[in-house]
Amino acid sequence: MTIEEMSQAICKAASDKKARDIVIMDMKGISSSTDYFVVCSANTATQVRAIADNIEEELAKEGVAFNHKEGYREGEWVLLDFGDVIAHVFMQEAREYYALERLWGDAELTTYED
Repeated sequence: MTIEEMSQAICKAASDKKARDIVIMDMKGISSSTDYFVVCSANTATQVRAIADNIEEELAKEGVAFNHKEGYREGEWVLLDFGDVIAHVFMQEAREYYALERLWGDAELTTYED
């Protein structure tokens, strides 16, 4: 699976659990730690965890395991690190507060369309 395919698989898994405002941020040349961020929003902590679980499960079916997971217990912002792609699942308020799209404003954004 290429990193582009991985990014799309993460988007689809998030969309399957009704994530909103899904974007892919191209971090190549901006961040030395990853090539892509996938960022999405959810309404509740329960939905944040459901989206994160589905991303993890769907990528595992493709033989892709995550390297690290943060924020799951709190459910406000879950980060799943797949190496070349990092998934960020936010509650809407946390997404607005941390504003990754603005913080990494040089990144090219692609909106995911289901």
